[in-house]
Amino acid sequence: MARRYRGFTALRATGISVPPSTLASVSGHPHTVGISSWNACLMIPLSILDLAPVCEGSDTTAAFANMLELAQQADALGYRRFWLAEHHNMPGIASAATAVLIGHVAGGTQRIRVGAGGIMLPNHAPLQAAEQFGTLASLYPDRIDLGLGRAPGTDQPTARALRRYFDSADQFPQDVRELLHYFEPAQPGQAVQAVPGAGLRVPVWILGSSLFGARLAASLGLPYAFASHFAPDSMDEALAVYRRDFRESATLKRPHAMLALNVVASESEAESRRLFTSQQQSFVNLRRGNPGRIPPPVDDIDTFWQPHEKVGVERALACTVLGDAQQVGEGIAAFVDRHQPDELLLTANIYDHRARMRSFELAMQAWHARHAA
Repeated sequence: MARRYRGFTALRATGISVPPSTLASVSGHPHTVGISSWNACLMIPLSILDLAPVCEGSDTTAAFANMLELAQQADALGYRRFWLAEHHNMPGIASAATAVLIGHVAGGTQRIRVGAGGIMLPNHAPLQAAEQFGTLASLYPDRIDLGLGRAPGTDQPTARALRRYFDSADQFPQDVRELLHYFEPAQPGQAVQAVPGAGLRVPVWILGSSLFGARLAASLGLPYAFASHFAPDSMDEALAVYRRDFRESATLKRPHAMLALNVVASESEAESRRLFTSQQQSFVNLRRGNPGRIPPPVDDIDTFWQPHEKVGVERALACTVLGDAQQVGEGIAAFVDRHQPDELLLTANIYDHRARMRSFELAMQAWHARHAA
């Protein structure tokens, strides 16, 4: 069941126990997060999740150019992080070589943190991932994040083509611990070292869309990012489990959670709803077994999907804010007030690149306006 806000749709909360105001410090950026304070909630940082989308009539070269331009704008606007997600065999997503693109974006920006949201660890040997991100952290000190996911980010045939098997997802906790070990200072006589990587401070996040990741992040004392932008069903319960079971670690004293949120902003609610139909079509196409490039928007989405498809897609995309600047500001604030994240990760698959750039610009402007008010 969904609950409507102005310019916002969210799943009905199941009820969570939220700790009092805390002082959190993640990735070298200390900030006060007043959980029970409206003004402090408005201060939480915004970040961007990008998939290097490939639109119909375009190609990957254009997608990479658009990706970098968006990251540069995000850097200038004050977004905290720019994350890229690993996917494979998806015609509309060009971020398969995630570490390569992170290096490209970090090299083309100045201050924004750049990272993986995430690396699908079952596809990689932990040593290889540590070496890649150790290299990135050496090139761009204190600017690289490593988010780790358990899913393969693709289908079974492609997972086999990657020469790692989805069965390795069962080894995910052990693989995470092994990777973390490679970032620790090398010890005398250590047989296998990550070079570069050993002794480097590479912030590691656990990504998830279920209770599994929440429990793992809590047990390891790591920050947690929940994929509420496409799988919101377990969001409230996962946050509650993570906060309840969190164990202090050498890198994090208190739980720190980031939620992902679809945001589409434009000059009017009608135009934002139209822009959002590209994302809705993409979800329908994926569920029909026909993934493709990002389609242009349509005037009436009901002419595209079947009633049962509408129900499924609207449930998957329930964590969405859209409208004009005022509506988006109100919707983001309502989401923050209800779910109490420490950070927000905004995403939007909009067909027109300029409209996408404008959407993220309006979202940040609206957030600043809410905070100033």
